[in-house]
Amino acid sequence: MRIVSGIQPTGNLHLGNYLGAIRNWVRMQDEVAAGGGLSLYFLADLHAISQPHVPAELSANCREMVAALVACGIDPDKSVLFNQAQVPQHAELQWLLNGTARMGWLNRMTQWKDKAGKNREGQSVALFTYPVLQAADVLLYQATHVPVGEDQKQHLELARDIAQKFNNDFCPEDAPVFTLPKPTIPPEAARIMSLRDGNAKMSKSDPSDMSRINLTDDADAIMQKVKKAKTDPEPLPGDKAGLEGRPEAANLVGIYAAMAGTSVEAVLGQFGGEGFGKFKPALGELLVEQLAPINARFNELRQDQAALDAILAKGGAKARELAAPTLAATYQALGLLRG
Repeated sequence: MRIVSGIQPTGNLHLGNYLGAIRNWVRMQDEVAAGGGLSLYFLADLHAISQPHVPAELSANCREMVAALVACGIDPDKSVLFNQAQVPQHAELQWLLNGTARMGWLNRMTQWKDKAGKNREGQSVALFTYPVLQAADVLLYQATHVPVGEDQKQHLELARDIAQKFNNDFCPEDAPVFTLPKPTIPPEAARIMSLRDGNAKMSKSDPSDMSRINLTDDADAIMQKVKKAKTDPEPLPGDKAGLEGRPEAANLVGIYAAMAGTSVEAVLGQFGGEGFGKFKPALGELLVEQLAPINARFNELRQDQAALDAILAKGGAKARELAAPTLAATYQALGLLRG
């Protein structure tokens, strides 16, 4: 089993990033390693330049992301942790796959439509071909499984389509170049919403810092944000159905369940009938308890730039080694001569 997944180095990681993706990466890392497989996790800095960015912020965010991932439990000795820019095979393979990908396929990508909006002519070519780079990211390493959320399933389907067409067009039937990766939907991928609006995802782009729990927040900040989180005047219900139409209450209960490793029903069984005056302090204490070790390790790691760069260099070297055979086979299948 070989897992490949990436995350954009955006900086200012929050509880939504941790519960929605990073914690599942840690779980998969340990499960795959125990089974003799390999997990590759990368910072998608090549994807980041598809839209306007500040170069100094991008490099700083990459280091901060490494610190956060390691603090959350990603082990560079169990997984291959790297950034795309240190593995030029990603960009090379994307170009080679551009000959197989079709304009119609890319035009149907819903994320392209959403990000481009009405100004398609003003968008970068990189934003349009972003899904082909995503295909290269996973096909390069012969990934067998790719953890995806609902918003990325279409891109993985595209990667499979590109791989299938390439294998059909250029490879003997018994010797395909690419493995067709299967999607892995994390079983408990928590969808964490804003503390100020239960209908909006928790996001670093929200102008209000009170809308999110940052991994850099100390205990006092966490307790203050939970205390001031938007709620309604009704007590918590005794069952999950009672949360319908109460997005803020559902969000806080969902956060408690995710952090405690239990179900929403179990949380309501414990706190049903209670007001938020009792529930919020319990939630805050749970968050502080769970996040304090991550916060301490994160703040320690982010101060050591040399150590973070060494982690990326080590991972990049391993990734280049793993990528070389697939890239060589792709060149050969296309009839391209190389020295």
